[in-house]
Amino acid sequence: MDGITPDTPPTRVLFVCLGNICRSPLAEGVFLHLVREAGLADRFEVDSAGTGDWHVGERPDARAAAVAHRHGVELPSRARQVTRDDLDTFDHVLAMDRENLRELGRIARPGARAEIRLLRAHDPVRDGDDVPDPYYGGPSGFDLVYEMVHRSCSVLLAELTATR
Repeated sequence: MDGITPDTPPTRVLFVCLGNICRSPLAEGVFLHLVREAGLADRFEVDSAGTGDWHVGERPDARAAAVAHRHGVELPSRARQVTRDDLDTFDHVLAMDRENLRELGRIARPGARAEIRLLRAHDPVRDGDDVPDPYYGGPSGFDLVYEMVHRSCSVLLAELTATR
């Protein structure tokens, strides 16, 4: 990470799904875990949000928390709804699927600061663009989502640290 000084502001990363209780808090937790393992916790601010408001204030889904726990990952957040201001204050906003990507594009102000894209654009196993929503399925869906998110976040972190 060339060019980093103590005065360099942290890179701000926001993960976004629909309700902010399954996919995006899992991505937030995984990315935070990877950042800490790399000794880069002071270089990043990480958060998650949902395009919907149904679960505001809730902890992550118990199935998401269980898969994270099995991998030694903490899920620190409470659900919140993404705001237009988020798209002006975060550097990178990663949507879990095309539906949320479209919604983010709809609410963004012209010239919004954030680079808004799909998380799976960073997945080396390119078998689709979306991180599927596991909410209405069983626990195995959360395992699949964890694997997608982990692969994607690993590549994202490598890309972000290579460009700073």
